[in-house]
Amino acid sequence: MGRVLAVCGMPASGKGEFAAILRDRGIPILSMGDMIREEVRRRQLQESPEIFGEIASQLRHEFGEEVLASRLTESILNLQPHHALILIEGMRGTAELEVFRTHLKSDLIVVGIHAHKETRFSRVLKRKRSEDGNRSQFEIRENREIGWGLETLIQNADKILENESTIEEFTNEVLAWLNAL
Repeated sequence: MGRVLAVCGMPASGKGEFAAILRDRGIPILSMGDMIREEVRRRQLQESPEIFGEIASQLRHEFGEEVLASRLTESILNLQPHHALILIEGMRGTAELEVFRTHLKSDLIVVGIHAHKETRFSRVLKRKRSEDGNRSQFEIRENREIGWGLETLIQNADKILENESTIEEFTNEVLAWLNAL
């Protein structure tokens, strides 16, 4: 059975960069953020920072805080026998962690990515994703995700990676850690 990494971090901390590093090495990626983006498209809604947060909150309110993890678990379990390592990108809540721990037990490793708020906001301005928006929207998103338990996930992660430097340095740190696994 393969091990499963679940990466968490505040908005624009580097979860996507972490996933790209693993994807380049052939590791399957299951993105929780992609699940929200897919739901927005399925509902044929106009993409905006507000709508992504609204849909994420609606799903959690209607189906429970663990909805995304519950929906993703079957895919993880199907991949596990065929891959030494799998990545869950974008775990954001403690309820999600409980679902993953229940099903994956010791096969789960939580990776927290940390970057200072100003660093992250400058990344938001550069990347221009439809879910990002302005400073106010950034703060709203951050507070919403903190409310789901994201800070607790990061603080209690099995491994915390700092992402304040260049992409090359971050890549080297990630690769060194992966090689040590």
